[in-house]
Amino acid sequence: MAITETGVFETSNASRYMQQLCKHFAHKVEVEYDEKQARAALPVGPATMNADDSVLRVNISAEDEEGLARARHIIDDHLKRFAHREDFEGMNWQAA
Repeated sequence: MAITETGVFETSNASRYMQQLCKHFAHKVEVEYDEKQARAALPVGPATMNADDSVLRVNISAEDEEGLARARHIIDDHLKRFAHREDFEGMNWQAA
């Protein structure tokens, strides 16, 4: 049974960052997205994303804690590059 976590990043650029993630991930995995929501088939499990005017939310799923850690790293590492002007340190991850 998969375990899940939700990450939150408060930013006025939520949609832009979500779309950047999806465009980048699309080079390696199946991705579906628009301006408000997205789904990426990460190797450890699916990630679903929602963006509004002030928050980017990312839900990740994996079979175990190691997979969740890997998914968190994938999302955080890419956002650190995309959101460097906002001094992004990592999403606020919580068990879902």
